[in-house]
Amino acid sequence: MNAFADALTVTSSGLRAQADRLRLLSENIANVDTPGYRRKTAPFRLTETRTDLSAVSMGDVRLDRSDLEVIHDPSHPLADATGHYKGSNVDLIIEIADAREAQRSYEANLKMFDQTRQMSSSLLDLLRR
Repeated sequence: MNAFADALTVTSSGLRAQADRLRLLSENIANVDTPGYRRKTAPFRLTETRTDLSAVSMGDVRLDRSDLEVIHDPSHPLADATGHYKGSNVDLIIEIADAREAQRSYEANLKMFDQTRQMSSSLLDLLRR
């Protein structure tokens, strides 16, 4: 039964990491039009739960240091004397693509979690007979 617990530990860590990633991506999408907003990114990292078992977790959140988009709108309250202000550096297409990838990874981890749970339940049913 220890192998089932290990599989559940690994898949649940993947579920948590992808959920955190989706939260971060949704923050980026929500702030796509916020002036001065910098895109947030976070890498995944391996965390050892035991010497023979590794799980995944979200690393430290970092701000994307790429240039902010310069927007010309003289009527905007943040516009300078030339009528420009700095928007965000969030690319909506990239964020949506990343969100789809995270969603599919989440679903794959959820399916593995469910299959592991079903296998352990079936094993317990066989042992009871």
